[in-house]
Amino acid sequence: MNEPAELSGHPVVVVPGFMSDGRIWEPQIRLLSRYVPVTVAPVLSADRVEDVAASLLAHLPAKFTVIGAGLGGSIAMSMLEVAPDRIAGIGLIASSPLSETPAKAAEREPWIIRARSGRLRAVMQDVFPAASLAPSPLRSQIMGQIADMAEDLGPDIFVAQSRMLQRRIDQQATLMRAEQPGLVICGVHDQIIPVKRQMFTAELMKNTRMEMIEDAGHLPLMEQPDRISAILHSWIVGDGAARESAAPSEHEPLWVSRRSRRNFQPSPVASQVIEPVPEEILQLTPALRASA
Repeated sequence: MNEPAELSGHPVVVVPGFMSDGRIWEPQIRLLSRYVPVTVAPVLSADRVEDVAASLLAHLPAKFTVIGAGLGGSIAMSMLEVAPDRIAGIGLIASSPLSETPAKAAEREPWIIRARSGRLRAVMQDVFPAASLAPSPLRSQIMGQIADMAEDLGPDIFVAQSRMLQRRIDQQATLMRAEQPGLVICGVHDQIIPVKRQMFTAELMKNTRMEMIEDAGHLPLMEQPDRISAILHSWIVGDGAARESAAPSEHEPLWVSRRSRRNFQPSPVASQVIEPVPEEILQLTPALRASA
């Protein structure tokens, strides 16, 4: 079995989530690339997660640590299924090993129609509603950034990635067989893949560390980039949390949305009272809440 400390001896491959690209990994790439080679694996245009995983494996190193966010996590699990000997460790951010429910698969069909008709930016507000992110003054900017990436990728990629999600297979058995070090990162405010489901994901693996981010929802890479960088540094390099002087402040976005950079107004949530996270969520399984 691989020990976590051995991860620093292998390259790292990061896989973006639904309708996103390497921009969401910028702080982590800047930090981790000081210690290990880092590659961004594009989520290619295909109709099945397995096809993307097979295509990427043909070009990736002989052995590597893979970290996937959202849809990228599904691709990472597919890599683990077909090539377990090549995976040194697997990190999952806001991901689930479960297949798509019929109700969720059906919900995507109107989104596909609207995206094809030129309303992709508006569709992304339904895919990632504000309530799926943690309360924050930056919530609206993050949603704008997601819409920017979606527009850059285009409606054809939206349709292809939607089909991937609809057709993805159950990967519980893959995680149960895994001997590699695992890492699960979830935002406490995630309403798309709730905390309990991600805790279930962590419990499937034999050698897993779980991190719950209290000030994040479904997009922790964008909501708390410095925190995620520190967690990944600790997991891969193994010498404690990193301090990245060039990392963006927790009060600044990674980049400013095209629509908001001209006339930015703080989100109304900035003046709201943010309720504390319920203790029954934070204390679901304390043993899994490793420190960074």
